[in-house]
Amino acid sequence: MTKIIHERLFCLQDTAYAEFQKKLIPTVDGDTVIGVRTPELRKLAKELIKDEHIDEFLNELPHAYFDENQLHAFLISEIKDFNRCIEAVSRFLPYVDNWATCDQLSPKVFKKHKAALLPYIKEWIQSDKVYTVRFAIGILMQHFLDDNFETAYVEAVAEVPTAEYYVHMMVAWYFATGLAKQYDAVLPYLTARRLDRKTHNKAIQKACESYRITPEQKAYLKTLKY
Repeated sequence: MTKIIHERLFCLQDTAYAEFQKKLIPTVDGDTVIGVRTPELRKLAKELIKDEHIDEFLNELPHAYFDENQLHAFLISEIKDFNRCIEAVSRFLPYVDNWATCDQLSPKVFKKHKAALLPYIKEWIQSDKVYTVRFAIGILMQHFLDDNFETAYVEAVAEVPTAEYYVHMMVAWYFATGLAKQYDAVLPYLTARRLDRKTHNKAIQKACESYRITPEQKAYLKTLKY
C-alpha cells in the first residue's frame, strides 16, 4: 500500500511548490518534501480512506516523506468511527514533527464526541512532545471555546510551558481566539499576567489583528502589553 501511495504522491509532485514549502517548515528535512499541494492531498485522502487496505499505510510508521505525513493527517481526519480515530491519532502523534502536519490533523468526528474527547486532551496537553501539546491546544481552541466552554480549559492552556516556539505560538493563538469568543472569561488571564511576557504580548498582537475583536477592546488590550 505504501509503495502505491508513493507512486501517487510523486505523480502529483510540484517541484516549485516543494521549494516554497521547505521555507515554511524548517523542522522538516527538505529532502523529504515531495511538493504535493494541499487540495490534491485532501482529494487523495477522501479516495484512499475507502480502500480496505488503508490501515496498512496508517500502521506503517514512521513515514519517509513529509507529504506522507500530511496525507496521513488528512486520512485520520476522515475516519468516522470515534474509537478508531482516537487510536489512529494516538498512534500518529509521536511521529508528527512539524506545525503544518499538526495543524492539518483535525478529525471531523471529534465534533460529535466532545465529552469523550476530554480525557485524551488532558493526556496530550501534558505530553513531553511539542506537537502533541500543540495539537491538544488546537483541539481545545477548535471545539471548546463555544457552547462547551469552561474556564478550566483556559487554565489548562495557561499552565502549559511555552519555551518551545511552536507551543508558544499555539498558546498565543488560543488566547487570541479566546478573547474573540469568550472575552470576559479570558481577559483576566492577561490582566493578571498569567502568561510569560513573550506569549502574553503575542496573544495581544494576534487579538488586535482579529476582526472579531472590537476597536474598543483592541485599544484596551494594547494597554496591557509589557
